[in-house]
Amino acid sequence: MRFVTVRDLRQRGKEIWKELRSGEEAVLTHNGSPVALLIGVREEDLEETLRLVRRARAEAAVSRMRERARQAGLDRLGEEEIEAEIRAARQERSS
Repeated sequence: MRFVTVRDLRQRGKEIWKELRSGEEAVLTHNGSPVALLIGVREEDLEETLRLVRRARAEAAVSRMRERARQAGLDRLGEEEIEAEIRAARQERSS
C-alpha cells in the first residue's frame, strides 16, 4: 500500500487512478496525516466492496469498545450490575 499526498493526487492523478484500477490501494494524506483510503473498485463490485468496508469498520469499532471495557474492568460485571448501569444511563439521559 502506498501513501499519496493531496498534492500527488493533483499532480499525478492519472497515474494514481490507473494504479487504483489495477487493484492497488493507497492512503491519501494531508499534512502527513492519513485522511482517506483509496481502493480500486469495479462498477459491478461497488455495492459488495462498500458493504465489506462498512462491516470491517464496524467490527474494528466493536473491538475497540470491547478492549476499553476490558481495560476498565467492565467485562466482569454481573447481570444486576449491567442492569443498574443501564438504568443510571437512561435516568441521566432523561434529566
